[in-house]
Amino acid sequence: MRMIDISIPLHNGMVVWPSDPPIHLERRRTVERDGANVSEVCMGLHTGTHVDPSLHFVPGGRSVDQLPLDILMGPADVLDLSEVDRITAADLERQGLPADCRRLLLRTRNSRYWAQGDTAFHDDYVGLSPDAAQWLVDRGIQLVGIDYLSIEPRGLAGHPVHRTLLEAGVIVIETLNLSAVAPGRYQLFCLPLRVQGGDGGPARAVLVSAE
Repeated sequence: MRMIDISIPLHNGMVVWPSDPPIHLERRRTVERDGANVSEVCMGLHTGTHVDPSLHFVPGGRSVDQLPLDILMGPADVLDLSEVDRITAADLERQGLPADCRRLLLRTRNSRYWAQGDTAFHDDYVGLSPDAAQWLVDRGIQLVGIDYLSIEPRGLAGHPVHRTLLEAGVIVIETLNLSAVAPGRYQLFCLPLRVQGGDGGPARAVLVSAE
């Protein structure tokens, strides 16, 4: 059995969405001075690897603490779409997903940023087209993850990708590091912080392979 941590480490200076607050991590007490190390962190709920519940874009939607845990854990298929600049429904259709796929993780060229330790924001990241989001809903996908800060290309009017997915109850995981993950089926374990009423939740995400 092999475990692959696909989460992004939280640290000062890490890349965040341009309109989000930067992370501030500070050691407030130390063993030497106070007898124990105690740190303080201030950040947005969509910092680093995180889960988007429907409340992120849907008024009255589920908050992160209301998400069903059984969807956040279980078999997940990883697709390699490294040659694609924007993922379309046709791109997904060509992959020949297993009929029982309910959790899908999308590895794109975005993952190279994490492999390189890049801390810059890249406007040209790979995301889903609106027709791809609808394809996932029609296909019965319950959870989808991608390897950048947003599953939706920046600047789409009305946020159609997020709205299509979240209104249908699809759970979204963003900012995954899939650089060391080969295509195939794994067991996914992704648990967001239980933030009451949270529109997002930082998470630790791990894949387990039988190899």
